[in-house]
Amino acid sequence: MKFGIPLGLVHPAAWKDLAVTADRAGFESVWLAEHLVFATDLSTDTYPYDNKPRLNPATPLYDAPAYLCALAALTTRVRLGTAVYLYALRHPLAAARTFATLDQVSNGRAVVGVGAGWYEGEWRAAGLDFATRGRRLDEAIAVSRRLWTEPAVEHHGEFYDFPEVAFEPKPVQPRLPVLAGGESRAALRRAATLCDGWISMPQTLDGIRPRIEELRALREEAGRAGEPFEITAHAYALADPGEVAEWAALGVDRLIVRPWRRSREAVESLAEFAETYGLSADSVGADPAL
Repeated sequence: MKFGIPLGLVHPAAWKDLAVTADRAGFESVWLAEHLVFATDLSTDTYPYDNKPRLNPATPLYDAPAYLCALAALTTRVRLGTAVYLYALRHPLAAARTFATLDQVSNGRAVVGVGAGWYEGEWRAAGLDFATRGRRLDEAIAVSRRLWTEPAVEHHGEFYDFPEVAFEPKPVQPRLPVLAGGESRAALRRAATLCDGWISMPQTLDGIRPRIEELRALREEAGRAGEPFEITAHAYALADPGEVAEWAALGVDRLIVRPWRRSREAVESLAEFAETYGLSADSVGADPAL
């Protein structure tokens, strides 16, 4: 089992120390979520999952891949992922460039976690139709795959249209991993048919089981059952090390954990977790074959 940590659940002032500690202690990855903007009109703050958040428009927001580039300079092994990035809020030429840069700067440690998003306010602010976000994301993923691998790309699609362009440098990883987040039918289908893996919402063992079963059925339907596929689960509270085997038995490859209760305890808690769960810095690092 690989273990990651959610940097967004602590104060940004602690992100650098947490990333460095995770890198040294044997955690496999660190993850940042993102929003582009919060509208001052909160009428579109309608969260589709449990525990609806209360958005504060004054909350500081950071560009997640840019911040991960800074963390890349401070770390050597830990993978750097977004969970998740609202990829289709940007043109795929810009989004693909952002993650190719992160992969170059980190020497092949980028993980592209993407989602269609639930918050309509930022789509309105960007001048984009919220109802088209899923189709936009699917097309953006397809365009980016080509930009990351082909010497020249021309595209004429539903949402994006551009003449032949060159795109250099390519990512370090031969296949830059794209993981889809979300638990709707559309999100699961996106993961199963277009992506290299899936990222859950915060989940329990019982709660994630039907999602994984649906993913398997969708991958079988798409003829992708034999292809590599990585399941990442947000499982913030583990009872004990013995529980890890239960997650693995379901097919989970990575657990994103939060072994702290307060931000000021986070760094110390990482070291304690690493010792308790037998993590080793020698076991982590970039995996270009992901």
